[in-house]
Amino acid sequence: MAHLKKYFPGTSGNLEKFFDEDLRDWFYSNFARSGTTVPSVNVKETGDDFQIEVAAPGMKKDDFDISLENNLLTISSEHSEETKEDEDNYTRREFSYQTFRRTFNIPDEINIDEIDAKYSDGLLRIRLPKQDVSKDRPAKKIKVG
Repeated sequence: MAHLKKYFPGTSGNLEKFFDEDLRDWFYSNFARSGTTVPSVNVKETGDDFQIEVAAPGMKKDDFDISLENNLLTISSEHSEETKEDEDNYTRREFSYQTFRRTFNIPDEINIDEIDAKYSDGLLRIRLPKQDVSKDRPAKKIKVG
């Protein structure tokens, strides 16, 4: 069975190639090239807490904004940079802008007063401790009397 192909009369195939390959490739990969990707996140539950790790290399701890409202934990960052180079008869300016936002629905069992966050070696770590009533307790044998 033959595949259907777009046909643009009067073109030598370059426009056709652009719409078939280049535009599709640009759409799927251009955002990664411009540095506007969403960082990877790991979430882990232990008996005492939940731990969220956000991979964000090249940032500073002041670049992050972490907030909690109505059981929604939001991690966001906005980082912009400008470089300017003046030489002879031209000026070159480059702008870089990077932003992301991740939101997590957290359970009621979190002790919100003890949530903490640390950033080092390109990794943002957020610890969400559980309240004492929700922590795992060792199994207990109950004797029937």
